[in-house]
Amino acid sequence: MSQAPESVTDGEIVETRGDERVELLRADTNNDGKTDVWVVDTDGDGKADLFQFDTDGDGKVDITMVDIDEDGQPDEVVDGDGGLPPEQLPPTVQV
Repeated sequence: MSQAPESVTDGEIVETRGDERVELLRADTNNDGKTDVWVVDTDGDGKADLFQFDTDGDGKVDITMVDIDEDGQPDEVVDGDGGLPPEQLPPTVQV
């Protein structure tokens, strides 16, 4: 069974299960109108295997985690988007 990585690497390009980018979830966790969490399926099986987080509120990915074997444990964690930047959406408006 995979263990969480010992350390986070910087600027590395991550390997994923596939070449697709099906965003299963985007979340704005701090209500600033920008996405903070991206949950992605890269191989079309409907299960998330790529997780990206904006930790400083600038709308850009700061941490990327990949779960290659989809066992719930991250197999790789890198600083930045891991070479897989999400498509930028316009900010949402709070009503």
